[in-house]
Amino acid sequence: MRTLFFLAILSLYHLNANSQSSNDISSIALFPQQNEIRNTFNLSGIWRFKKDSLEVGEKENWQNGLTAYRSIAVPGSWNEQFTDSRDYLGMVWYEKETYAPSPWRGQRIFIRVGSATYAAKVWINGQLVGKHEGGNLPFAFEIGSYLKWGSSNRISIQVENLLKPTRVPTGEVKGGPFTNFPKSNYDFFPYAGLHRDVWLYSLPSIASIKDITVKTGFTNTTGHVEVKIETEGKASKGTVILFGNGKRFEVPFSLTNNQATVNVSIPEVRLWSPEDPHLYTLDVSISDAKTTLDHYSLETGVRTISTNNKQVLLNGKPIFLKGFGKHEDFPIIGRGSSNPVMIKDFALMKWTGANSFRTSHYPYDEEFMRMADREGFLIIDEIPAVGLYFHGDTTELAQRQVICKQYLNELITRDKNHPSVIMWCIANEPFPKDLSVSGGGGDRSASPKSIELFKELFALVKAKDNTRLATLVGVMGGPKEWVGLGDVMCVNRYYGWYTHTGELAAATKLLHLELDGLHKAYNKPIIITEFGADTYPGMHTEQSEMFTEEFQVEFLKAYLDFADQKDYIAGMHVWAFSDFKTGQGIIRFGGVNYKGVFTRDRKPKTAAYYLRSRWNK
Repeated sequence: MRTLFFLAILSLYHLNANSQSSNDISSIALFPQQNEIRNTFNLSGIWRFKKDSLEVGEKENWQNGLTAYRSIAVPGSWNEQFTDSRDYLGMVWYEKETYAPSPWRGQRIFIRVGSATYAAKVWINGQLVGKHEGGNLPFAFEIGSYLKWGSSNRISIQVENLLKPTRVPTGEVKGGPFTNFPKSNYDFFPYAGLHRDVWLYSLPSIASIKDITVKTGFTNTTGHVEVKIETEGKASKGTVILFGNGKRFEVPFSLTNNQATVNVSIPEVRLWSPEDPHLYTLDVSISDAKTTLDHYSLETGVRTISTNNKQVLLNGKPIFLKGFGKHEDFPIIGRGSSNPVMIKDFALMKWTGANSFRTSHYPYDEEFMRMADREGFLIIDEIPAVGLYFHGDTTELAQRQVICKQYLNELITRDKNHPSVIMWCIANEPFPKDLSVSGGGGDRSASPKSIELFKELFALVKAKDNTRLATLVGVMGGPKEWVGLGDVMCVNRYYGWYTHTGELAAATKLLHLELDGLHKAYNKPIIITEFGADTYPGMHTEQSEMFTEEFQVEFLKAYLDFADQKDYIAGMHVWAFSDFKTGQGIIRFGGVNYKGVFTRDRKPKTAAYYLRSRWNK
């Protein structure tokens, strides 16, 4: 009876979840593109902004126009832009007025929001057009029927980032491992707002390309590119053109039920890799008997990713992942997108000799992914499932599982064509019951329910994309059964910091014992996806001790030396690339995690120079 009741509750939640998100996931598959047929208009800039702490705005029809508003920059976190809103996570309203370009009339017109953290509703001229739950991923709505031509249109977006145990990532968790304020169940600041660009874009009305999925491989020196095309409307045929490295290939196709699959062979293929991140340009066009109706271009790299029992294999050859966990975080901007910061981050990562990073702990801006394609970085692409737990209220657990599946669907739909993305990560540091933030207490067995739910998420990943690896990042002291489910076992370890404090010899001895046992149990490669020490910039001592720049170097050296002794270690990601904002807490001086090898404003600590000397050998 209890089982039937639980299933009924879960079914109701599925219905509710669907009603809370009218986003058509296919609308985010292709990033808006300007060409001779498609049009784009970036709405980012200065918007109107107003808090709605009593949540009366919708009832009082704020969607028909804000009064007593102030200005705000989009993209950007509202927590960093005002002197009275750092810890405010409640409801707010954004408003922008704009004209719809007259040449777009007769086309299909969409609004696309790159990221609204955490939940959003969108109105056009006072009419609700859609809503979406979950930050860090885009959503889009068709809005042509709501627009006025020849006069200004009001765009209203309601956003709130309330911390709740039903959400992913979680907050306000009773008995959770963190005691910070705001009360998130994770160790980074819960920034809120419109964090990425907001776009208007148009598609041709007769027929359009809905999605393109590219899969690549090679045999000897011949590359293989499979292109799956999905369309809407009345197109009957099309052409795929692939060019690059002085070669051009053109393959016509016919559409059946608005779909086609095209295979292109590339003799003497130039494979994508960190050493040579060569990109081919893929152009897909569709037409009727007379006219080209739509076309879309993207860049792709030909490469494969796989594993054996000890190594990650790129293009069939072992590759060692050197790099970082990092955050989208910068003073004043918060988590807002900034192209200059992005360019600087890639330049600094290349300067250290890194070849990879993890999008900890949420999907990054799409421009960041395209930059990684061009610069030759390998990415572990992660959904915001940080701080998950599997005890307590079963209804809340079911709700979190639903949103995790939504995230995976949206993430893979968005990022599936990036050669830089080699691995999907379904969770970071899920917590077993009673695990302290220090990870003490030893290994704990995973509950059968948690294993069942994680297997569901891994199965979803493989069903949507069987060309990449899948992983889960385990917390120190957490169940080994969870990380054993992945193609690669990713673990975060801080022996010598949170436990065995300052005792690096004892810390590395424990690493030997634990990771030897983990590899023996599951016979899969291991990546240490986090290891590091808080380091206050400019703090020095003649004898190394915690929080000094000297200790950070010794800590990183101890872990990297350990990895050099283990042939099953396939990568090492330092935590973290740069210092980042956290909530307030007694272990976070000034509300900052100081584990970065660069400061929050990207100045190098001694450890950055150490990594540069070691990784560039």
